[in-house]
Amino acid sequence: MRPQADSVKTARDVTRTTLQRWGLSELSDDATLVVSELVTNAVRYALYPSPAPPVRDHPITLMLLRIAPHVLLAVSDPSDRAPSPSQPDFVSEHGRGLYIVETYSQAWGWDTLDEGGKAVWALFRTGD
Repeated sequence: MRPQADSVKTARDVTRTTLQRWGLSELSDDATLVVSELVTNAVRYALYPSPAPPVRDHPITLMLLRIAPHVLLAVSDPSDRAPSPSQPDFVSEHGRGLYIVETYSQAWGWDTLDEGGKAVWALFRTGD
C-alpha cells in the first residue's frame, strides 16, 4: 500500500474480508481496529519520519497469517523509528494507538527488517 490516508481503509477491508474467508468473523472488529492503528502509524511515520526525509516511495505492507489457534497480522513500513507506547491521553486525538493494539490483541511487538524499516505485529487467538 502507498503511505497515504486511504490505505487505512484498504487495510481494514482486506483484514475483514480475509478473516471472513477463514471463518473467523468473530475476530473482525478487534483485528480491524488494531490494523487501523498500525497502518495509521505506518503512514504517519513514512510521511513524517523525524529527522529523516519522508519515504513516500516505499510501500507499507500488510500481512495476515493464520497459524491455528492464532492469527498474526503485521504491518511493515520503511521507517526505522521504533514504536514507543505512551500513556494514553483519552482527551487527545493522538497517543492511544499502541494502547489500543495492546488492549485488543493477545500480544504485540515489532522487529527490524534486514532491508530496513520495521514490522509491527499483533497476535490474536482464535476460537479453534
